[in-house]
Amino acid sequence: MAAADSLRHILTQFEAAAERLGLDAGMRRRLVACDRALIVSVPTLMDDGRLHVFTGYRIQHNNTLGPAKGGVRYHPDVTLDEITALAILMTWKCALMGLPYGGAKGGIPCDPRAMSRGELERMTRRYTTEIFLIIGPDLDIPAPDMGTDEQIMAWMMDTYSMQRGVTVPGVVTGKPLLLGGSLGRREATGRGVYYVAVEAAKLLGLTLEGARVALQGFGNVGRTVAQQLSQEGCRIVAVTGSRGGRHQADGLDLERLAAHVADGGRLEECPVGDRITNAELFGLPCDILVPAAVGGQVTEANADQIRARILAEGANAPTTPEADAILRERGVLVIPDILANAGGVTVSYFEWVQDLQFYFWTEREINLRLREIMSQAFRRVHAAADKHKTDLRTAALMIGVQRVAEGHRLRGLYP
Repeated sequence: MAAADSLRHILTQFEAAAERLGLDAGMRRRLVACDRALIVSVPTLMDDGRLHVFTGYRIQHNNTLGPAKGGVRYHPDVTLDEITALAILMTWKCALMGLPYGGAKGGIPCDPRAMSRGELERMTRRYTTEIFLIIGPDLDIPAPDMGTDEQIMAWMMDTYSMQRGVTVPGVVTGKPLLLGGSLGRREATGRGVYYVAVEAAKLLGLTLEGARVALQGFGNVGRTVAQQLSQEGCRIVAVTGSRGGRHQADGLDLERLAAHVADGGRLEECPVGDRITNAELFGLPCDILVPAAVGGQVTEANADQIRARILAEGANAPTTPEADAILRERGVLVIPDILANAGGVTVSYFEWVQDLQFYFWTEREINLRLREIMSQAFRRVHAAADKHKTDLRTAALMIGVQRVAEGHRLRGLYP
């Protein structure tokens, strides 16, 4: 899906929620306008002696409910429109979950897989220096996203701290544990998807023992969802990556798949089950489908092929508005991204709180708090959907948008 389409889809979804809420034109314009959009040059010395100038983005959509929060993405397809769309999505997600944050997003168009560790470090440090003035534990707190990880966050934290002259662990989340990271953060997004999938199964009367699950994406999110649902007795019948994957009707051997990928092998080449394409994945008979890769995967071209009862969006914006309408007509329960994958930002919030207090919780405490927040959010969204006779996505957006709009109303307009 083109980045411009991603932004259009996010705004289309917002308008549907705003219409149901009866928001006036002025409030709608205020809610979609970004507080700040920063585009920076990121000159980086490459290993061969060349100077390459990357472009960096940091978008802060809305800070009405608190400091901005959102990931940093390193991917060849990063654009200003995509980062803007994701920042807007983060605002609604944080508001929906009751977190004291606004939405932000950052990124650099690059291919991190083709860059050395030294190149990545130099690029990251320069990018952090360029956005230094607008980030901070009470301004904007970056986190990992596609193409970034704990090490990238460590470099960002160190660069910021060196310029401040004091160690500031709360400037980013998703850091290594030794530098103020949180237990459970790496698995948090996947755990959140798992928790809401369990709630959805209860709602539909679906027994998880023997339920068939298909996943697109086998990174931190997809792998964690697969492992958690497998422990509930589900059969993971298919898993795909960017170039396809494997399918086995009686359930894949997840440990073998994970070991194959950990050893540097490609998912589609693992000698378990049969090879399957991403296109074929969406037509498989299954009970739970989890798109946990990139956006724009479920479209009007394949939505009528989906045979799952539950579609849990582990990725951001994986379903287009046109596909949403088809799935709703066919009775597929879609758990929207701002609810389903909110476990990551929720535990990022836990990490931030721990950093500010210099007091850290056990992993059991974190997972219990996460499960309670995710389960309550699902029930809250379902109750709103039932009340307003709408789907879960519109209901979730109505809750998030209404909270931000109310925040604007209470704070007033300055000056």
